[in-house]
Amino acid sequence: MPRSVPDSGPHGGDGARVAAALGLDPSDVVDLSASFNPFAPDVAALVADLTRSDPATVGRYPDSRGATVSLADALGEDPDRVVLTNGAAEAIALVAAEQPVGEVVDPDFSLYRRHLSSVEPGAPRWRSNPSNPLGRLAAGGDRAGVWDESFFALATGRWTRGDAEAWRIGSLTKLWACPGLRLGYVIAPDAERAQRIRGRQPRWAVNGLALAAVAPLLAATDLVGWHRAILDARSSLAGELRSLGFRVTDTDANWLLVESTDLRSRLAPHGVVVRDCTSFGLPRLVRVAVPTPAATARVVGAFAAVGP
Repeated sequence: MPRSVPDSGPHGGDGARVAAALGLDPSDVVDLSASFNPFAPDVAALVADLTRSDPATVGRYPDSRGATVSLADALGEDPDRVVLTNGAAEAIALVAAEQPVGEVVDPDFSLYRRHLSSVEPGAPRWRSNPSNPLGRLAAGGDRAGVWDESFFALATGRWTRGDAEAWRIGSLTKLWACPGLRLGYVIAPDAERAQRIRGRQPRWAVNGLALAAVAPLLAATDLVGWHRAILDARSSLAGELRSLGFRVTDTDANWLLVESTDLRSRLAPHGVVVRDCTSFGLPRLVRVAVPTPAATARVVGAFAAVGP
């Protein structure tokens, strides 16, 4: 009896779950259902080096102050306004607890509605930039109460659009392709509100290994270079898929949109997992992350095997 492919659900990054359902080795699956930086440094090797050079990191309580200052310096922000978090998911939850009434214009990321106590037209808007899943950057004159800039650096080569009066959320998990390490941040409109966020945060929310990795990963970060490489890889992938007959919409982000029927279920047995946009109310649209250079030929081969 053929095995069925699990639905995408409200989030991506479910390559291991699909592999288990189909009896595949997770290491042999190209997971394009979550959009990470395909040119990120080898974070696993860096963390292994850190644990060898300072094994006591895992035996003491973490202190986020040094990593916060390093990140704030890279962002060009006052450290008193920057709060490191256990991924952008925690950042969203913390800001929603501080500002619980907001407006969300769909389609947009599901975690905003999950954590807001009330979603009301005319309230301060929560907005992903570039938009998720459509992948378009907001216009320069657009405004929001909360900007989710999880993919902004990869889409622009800059850390932030710099709306100092708004809350800004970032995802180092996406930037450095380390979803298991969990690193995000909040840039608050002022130091007082940043301190209120810290007061809501559980103690030691960001683990010591993640904090120790911040400074060396910042040193390895090349926003402009990564942005240009993603632009080239995205354009090349779009051309390859169009040549196979797929209807492809380019984006400003590190993913493409493909219009097709049952594409997720057809690609999965070939070891390629994509994110259909049913949970966004767009069932015929599929979000396909830009793969690493090493995986690109396999991804194109899987698309060629299933056809549009």
